[in-house]
Amino acid sequence: MHQFRMGEAARLLGVSADTVRRWADQGRLETTRTEGGHREVAGTELARLALELGDQPTEADRTVSARNRFPGLVTRVVKDTVMAQVEIQAGPHRIVSLISAEAVDALGLEPGAPAVASIKSTNVIIEAT
Repeated sequence: MHQFRMGEAARLLGVSADTVRRWADQGRLETTRTEGGHREVAGTELARLALELGDQPTEADRTVSARNRFPGLVTRVVKDTVMAQVEIQAGPHRIVSLISAEAVDALGLEPGAPAVASIKSTNVIIEAT
């Protein structure tokens, strides 16, 4: 299972590390502690919150132009023998891509895994990070 430190979680959610810590303190985000005392978030828990946040428009939606690379978290993978549907929550953006099942396996894509959606015209390319 993928685990993320608070700063990594903040980067993937598009918020500050202080915001992630505050959400954890308020019980909005479940965390665990490492042997060294650092807080970590399970990828599946981070994906849950990313989906929740994706339903809420932010100020950034109105002030920042879109770019073609969207770092985020895999929230769902539906796979058959040949093809797969991969969903990524990248900040407030939900991105869905159809790629080969072989690529999903090779990239280790599963809910909670970090990934980047690269968009070129009508094609979405998923990169493991």
